[in-house]
Parts: sequence; C-alpha cells; structure tokens
Amino acid sequence: MFESKLMKKFDLSGKTALITGSAGLLGIQHAEALLSAGARCVLVDNDQKKLVNATNSLKLLNTSKYVIPEVVDITKKAEVVELNERLVKTGYRVDILINNAAINPKMSGIDELHENSRFEHFALDQWQKEIEVGLTGAFICSQIFGYTMATESGGNILNIASDLAIVAPDQRIYRQPGLEDEQQPVKPVTYSIIKHALVGLTKYLATYWADKNVRVNAICPGGIFTDQSDDFVQRLTNLIPMGRMANKDEYQAAVLFLVSEASSYMTGAVLTVDGGRTCW
Repeated sequence: MFESKLMKKFDLSGKTALITGSAGLLGIQHAEALLSAGARCVLVDNDQKKLVNATNSLKLLNTSKYVIPEVVDITKKAEVVELNERLVKTGYRVDILINNAAINPKMSGIDELHENSRFEHFALDQWQKEIEVGLTGAFICSQIFGYTMATESGGNILNIASDLAIVAPDQRIYRQPGLEDEQQPVKPVTYSIIKHALVGLTKYLATYWADKNVRVNAICPGGIFTDQSDDFVQRLTNLIPMGRMANKDEYQAAVLFLVSEASSYMTGAVLTVDGGRTCW
C-alpha cells in the first residue's frame, strides 16, 4: 500500500509537457522520462530534421499518440503564442514546461582552436544569439505557458541549468599544447552566464507565482559522456569526486521528480546532479 501511494506521486497520466530544444541529447532523455510516466510530450525545436529523428526515436517506445512534434523558434514570441493557441484548440493545456533549449559550444575540433572564443574577442552577435536561445527563449515560454498555468489550475516549470550555473568553467581542461595563452580555446562566457541567469529566473518565478500553484525549479546537470577525447575526459573527471562523467540517462529520475507531485513542497529549488563536481 505504501509503495503504491508513493509511486503514484510520480504518475503524469493526463498531463501535457512541453520541452524546448527537444531534438538534442538531453531533450530526448527528458521526453523519454516523462513519457514513461504517462505524460503527453510536445517536442519543440527549430531544427525540423533533428526533430523528426527525435520523434521517430521516441515513438519506438510505443507511445506515438503521446508525442507531438512542433517546429518553433522560441526566440520569436509570435511563434510561441501561435503554438499555445494550436495546442489549446486541440484540447491540450501545457501542465509542465521544461526550458531546455540552449546553444552549447562544443570544445573539440579545430574550430575551437581560434582565439574568437576568448572573452576579449567574443563577438557581440554570437553573444546575442546564444542569449536569445538559452535565456530569452526561456523567458518567452515561461511568460506564455506559465501565465496560462497561473490563471488556470497551476503547473510546473523546470529550467535546465548546468553545473556551470554554480561554478565558473575551469578553462584548464580545454587547453591545447603548442598554443600561446592568448590563442588557447576557452569555454565562451555566454554559456555560464545564461545558466546562472536561468537560476535567477527560477527563483524569481517561483516567488512570483507561488500563490498560483505554479512551482518553478531548476536542475544543474554535469557533463555527459559522449565519446569525448580521452585527454579531455581525464582532465574533467579529475574535477569530479565520483571520477566519471554522467551517462545520458542519469538525469531522468531527477527531472521526473521535479515535475511531478513527488516534489510537491519544492519551488525555487536548484537541484545539483554533477557527481560532486561543485563540492570542490
């Protein structure tokens, strides 16, 4: 009996979840977790080809009627408003919003060996582009779908931050041999700034809509192992007490917890899942 009552808190049957950046690695993992709990998932991405691939992958879970792909540019408010109107017309109200979309510069390959990633040379247009996707997009989606939650029966917003929302990038792990200091690649300023800002947005909205039954939390995941170079992995894992990077499915349970009634007394929380990296 106890187990049945407890596990029911994780049940998302009848709920509609909208996930931005859902064609990416983490977006697919979030959707898989929510689908397994019975939710209907609206997959939002601006890359149609990747979105089709992600949708087909998720439909292999035999949940095809619960997967709704939508090609939308979340940096354009009009497109997000139109999406909300389309969903309402089909009888779907977004109960769960996962702000997952981001531009995460990959620190591998020759393109990153240029000095353009360094702060003093970082291009303003690149700064604006990454902030539009990672922060402005989260603002717009929270404004549109969160407001609907607040004026109706409540809901959940989960912002996907990062361990780099808590600590600064350790630029030593990106260093390349044979380059002068001013030519060394670095993790660009944008990613960490945006993830810090998402934590701020989380706390703001958590208090703003606390009396409207809208809970807003954030998760700070660490890096996922995706066949990075041995040298990079070694440098990074030296910073992680558990001595390894995350597997791609190791955030699913935490995401499900934060968007379900299992975390009913949590709002404004920042859940760190990073193998202990930010402890050091």
